[in-house]
Amino acid sequence: MKGNTEITFREELLYNKEKNNLISQLGNVDNPLILHFFAANYNWNRGFDVPKALIENEYCDLGTGLLIFHYADGFRMLENPEEVSDSALEEWKDFLLNVYNKLINMNFKTKDISFEPELTKIQIYRIRKSNPNIPDLLISKSPGELVDIPNI
Repeated sequence: MKGNTEITFREELLYNKEKNNLISQLGNVDNPLILHFFAANYNWNRGFDVPKALIENEYCDLGTGLLIFHYADGFRMLENPEEVSDSALEEWKDFLLNVYNKLINMNFKTKDISFEPELTKIQIYRIRKSNPNIPDLLISKSPGELVDIPNI
């Protein structure tokens, strides 16, 4: 898939109103870049079912997993784990924990797409101070190549 066909496919995925159909289509995507672009443009007001499908896709790259973790407000988990574990938002809490575990256990086939969390030096300092054993992977640029994320 190249050029306009690929962009049209991404747009169709992104604006697909039928969630079950979208999840099914995402399960068939074998291009890590499409998964990454989709995750970067996902409307989080639509819930966690679609990001779960992205994370569970065998072609999901480590950089995409890190992007999803941070876009799902993983920073709060890093800064104050108790706030997340005490949260009444069960679906969010379970999702973050799942992505966190996949990341620290390196449960991704590829590490070709880089993602750099937009954390300030002060935020990183606070995280390290409250949790000195935090894996660098969660707060640093992931391995791979940085890609320009198109707005879809």
